Parts: sequence; structure tokens; C-alpha cells
Amino acid sequence: MSQELRITEQDLGAAEVLWEFHCVYDTPRPADAIIGLGSYDLRVADWCAELYLAGFAPFILFTGSAGNWTRDLYGMTEAEAFAQRAEKAGVPADAVLLEKRATNIGENLRFARAILPTIHSAIIATKPQTQRRCQATLKHQWARLDAMITAPLIRFREQPTEHHGMQALICEMVGDIWRMNAYPARGFQSEHPVPESVERAFAYLVGRGYTAHIPDEK
Repeated sequence: MSQELRITEQDLGAAEVLWEFHCVYDTPRPADAIIGLGSYDLRVADWCAELYLAGFAPFILFTGSAGNWTRDLYGMTEAEAFAQRAEKAGVPADAVLLEKRATNIGENLRFARAILPTIHSAIIATKPQTQRRCQATLKHQWARLDAMITAPLIRFREQPTEHHGMQALICEMVGDIWRMNAYPARGFQSEHPVPESVERAFAYLVGRGYTAHIPDEK
């Protein structure tokens, strides 16, 4: 993480504009599978378990190796940590599949598709603030899938965790707006318009220094 920033109410207001854009929250309906995208946030595993136990799908695929924020967090892959959490919530071990190589959203979805080539529908579970990027990436990586993008129902100011505080969260959302703008031309995801209000909030937060999740390409 970059230097500690003094987070102001104006910063939080701009960040909440990004949060509202990033959130999608499709309504879950019965599907062939639940696909849980690994991360630092085990509440996603809890949400996958809740969906499975409610009968939305016959199994869960957890996908994830380690990323920027989980390399030293679990002592195992994200997929394994999520599986352990789901099993503690009551999901049978034989209802869980693991994909342990993915290090970003594109790989999460591409590797999941390779494991589940014949499914027609899936509930994709991720963090609230990565739903929009997941949606745009799916349109490019797995367009034929009937996908519902979901996340735990968490409010913006409740999202920071012990290992990923508010500054890190804002940097993550700023970086993902950068990716929404840059990645279509690179073939990583589909075009997805970013509203002017979101672009203004993004520019303000970049000016404030929330740039730790934007690649240094100089």
C-alpha cells in the first residue's frame, strides 16, 4: 500500500459513487453451479454457502490462487480457504470443486469455464465492488453462460476488513474503474460505459492519491 492518506468525508462520498456503480446484484435463481471468486473477503464464501444450502445449485466451484492482498493471508490458496469456510457453514465437501491457479478475475472465469465446459447457467459470487468488472469480463470470456452476478449484501462503509481497510478499498475501486476503461482495448473484457458522474469521482480520487491499484506503466 502507498502512504497513509487522511480520508475525508468528501473522499468517502466520491468512493460511494464508485461503489454504487460497481455493485450489480442480479437476483439469484436456480442454476447449474455456483462459482465463488476467491479474494481477501471470506464473506463471499459465506454467501456461496448460503446460496447452496438454499438449494440454488448442486455444487460450488471456488476459484483462486493468490492475488495482491492474499499472498500471505491464508497460508493456502483462496479457493482452499473459501472451501474450508463453506464447509464450516454446512456445505458437504463432496459438493465443492476447487480451481487453484487463477490470480485475477479474467483467469477466475476462464479457468472455471475450462473446468465446467458444459454448464449453461451459474451464479457468480464475488465481492460487492467487483461485480461490475466481473459482468464485463464474463461478456468477453464466457458470453454464452446465463450468469447471475451476486455478492454478499454489504453496505459501503461496512465493507473494509481487518486486512483490507478503507484506503485499500477505495484504491481497489479506483483501480477497477481504470481497468474498466483500459481493458476492452486489450481484449480482457467487453466495452462497458462508465457514467460521467463515476468518471468525475474517479478523477477526484486519483487526484487525492488513491492510486495504489493502478498499474505503473511508465
